[in-house]
Amino acid sequence: MLIDTNALILFLMILPVISFLYASVGHGGASGYLALMALFSFPNEIMKQTALLLNLFVAGISFYHYYRAGHFKKNLFIPFAIGSVPAAFLGGTMSLEPMVYKKILGVLLLFAIVRMLWKGATDERKISEVKTVQALLFGLAVGFFSGLIGIGGGIILTPLILLLHWGNMKEAAAVSALFIWVNSAAGLLGQFSSGVTLVPLSGLMVIIAVIGGMGGSYLGSRKWNNTFLEYFSAFVLTTASLKLLFF
Repeated sequence: MLIDTNALILFLMILPVISFLYASVGHGGASGYLALMALFSFPNEIMKQTALLLNLFVAGISFYHYYRAGHFKKNLFIPFAIGSVPAAFLGGTMSLEPMVYKKILGVLLLFAIVRMLWKGATDERKISEVKTVQALLFGLAVGFFSGLIGIGGGIILTPLILLLHWGNMKEAAAVSALFIWVNSAAGLLGQFSSGVTLVPLSGLMVIIAVIGGMGGSYLGSRKWNNTFLEYFSAFVLTTASLKLLFF
């Protein structure tokens, strides 16, 4: 992997900021990691599996804190997961042409930007009953693209839950965290079944991302919402999306 040493050091300094931010809202951060890797010109061949690996650790930590804080709704999670897990595995076995991959990723990053900037409805609104068949179909679609692109799907699932009034912000974050974990695991298994391997740098990236994820998930589940970092992340994602789509 041919990356300038100074650029790599800067990348590793920004990485825990991304994991901190995403973990604070119950996400694993794959869209942020992919955006960051795109900005630093990482080879396409290593981006997908690396983002899924980081997702496993950071989303797992996020779920632990949100679950301990009492925000997890099992009945909301199950239908999404039943649809998404096999689809994420299938998507993980597939590969795209580098240019096609970049364009699709660039478009999906726009969802992450909307998620960061959109504040949605408040916790005072009325929560509606989950429609099982609808949740299964949404899970199927989100899971497939999660495995195909190398994301956990939380950037799509969280605003979807809020839009449909199936949970409040904390509940959506808790469900998304576990949803991201199972999708990332399925997508990564699909990658490995296709002969894809991890690079040695992945281990160091996991350690650094976990440090940020631990702090972000604790504060996000129990203490506060980090508006400044949301706008900072939206700026990073916008820059990466523009780079992927137009350059």
